[in-house]
Amino acid sequence: MSDRSPPHKRRVAGSLKERLIQQALDRRGQEPEPVASEPAAGHANGVPEAFYRFHLHPVYQELRIMHEGAERLGITPPFFRRHDGIAGATTSIGGNALINYASYNYLGLNGHPAVEEAAIAAIRRYGTSASASRPVSGERPIHRELERSLAELYDVDDAVVMVSGHATNVTVIGHLFGPRDLILHDELIHNSVLQGALLSGARRLSFPHNDWQALDRLLHEQRHAFERVLVVVEGIYSMDGDYPDLPRFVEVKERHKAFLMVDEAHSLGVMGAKGLGIREHFGLPGGAVDLWMGTLSKALASCGGYIAGEQALVEHLKFLAPGFLYSVGMPPPVAAAALAALELLRKEPERVTQLQANGTLFLELARAKGIETGPSTGLAVIPAITGNSIQAARLSTTLFEAGINVQPIIHPAVPEKGARLRFFVSSEHTEQQIRDTIDTLAQHWTTVA
Repeated sequence: MSDRSPPHKRRVAGSLKERLIQQALDRRGQEPEPVASEPAAGHANGVPEAFYRFHLHPVYQELRIMHEGAERLGITPPFFRRHDGIAGATTSIGGNALINYASYNYLGLNGHPAVEEAAIAAIRRYGTSASASRPVSGERPIHRELERSLAELYDVDDAVVMVSGHATNVTVIGHLFGPRDLILHDELIHNSVLQGALLSGARRLSFPHNDWQALDRLLHEQRHAFERVLVVVEGIYSMDGDYPDLPRFVEVKERHKAFLMVDEAHSLGVMGAKGLGIREHFGLPGGAVDLWMGTLSKALASCGGYIAGEQALVEHLKFLAPGFLYSVGMPPPVAAAALAALELLRKEPERVTQLQANGTLFLELARAKGIETGPSTGLAVIPAITGNSIQAARLSTTLFEAGINVQPIIHPAVPEKGARLRFFVSSEHTEQQIRDTIDTLAQHWTTVA
């Protein structure tokens, strides 16, 4: 990729970027200042001001360095853009119409009349809140209807829904596993899994992306030293848009007597002929995976997370998982919206067919134009890898000005060399919108990226 900006500007940008990165590294490498046993000059009661002022927190200081660097480089922050209405294949931001690739609305069900009416009906019957933890007095019929529907989709005993997808992984992993256990996960696994593993106190090891053979070797070396072992992979990886060879992972977990958890946040509604996820894609029985996890905020146009599996697992979580037991129940209108979306997914598989066709078209056109898309399979998530955070941010701004809304993913969310624009394709994007997007992206690829 070439940089056609004037040489003096390239030198300034490069040196500034290097200084900003070095400042952040220097701050991270600093030893923490010990609290003095006796009051020191400039310290209140011996406590450095940085220990009780949020604006002096070292991580916040790093954030400020990044913001200031972007401002000096003339980069407009692309974050927290306010949509004027429903964000689907198109959206309006500040009164300007844009083609939108920054929303998870994969099947166009956010804003669907049936989904809206289901939520409104639930509000009229139950109000806007469950008003308590479900075990004590927050249970509503709509919760069980949604859970039974999810269990049926996965062909397992039962399911439990929680108020947050991120919190679902944190509380489930953090509760079910402990210091005598081992958690093995793909190196590109979602942050929520890492947080859950940290909470559990279990030993945590990663294996190379989608490498079931490396996992097999790890288990051969490590399994004997631990009680329970959990392997965690994703259905579709949210940064790269690829997926694991799940039958191979099932074979490995069975051979080593481990639990297997699949995070289907981005694969439910996207993979399989009917959108039933990675299980349908590979033709696996529901019992092949021990913990099916997913979110309701992508294809199902709602919010929250779920776990589906055997009865003992679900009952255990409902009575003892802190993130469920001590949290208010899912708001009834949120559950009703997810249930209605799930019913539409079953009734209208043509949405899935169109989504997959759109993703294939986008990927083929991008690659034909020389856009680096990594290992993406074209299933809803397609990156355009710039290899540089500054370039990704600039390209996002350029496309925004051209009427295309797509967000940059920059370091530390991905390695610096993996900085990218991440396109979420939906069933509602038209062929013309996709072709126009790729033409515009290609036009600016070499001049900005």
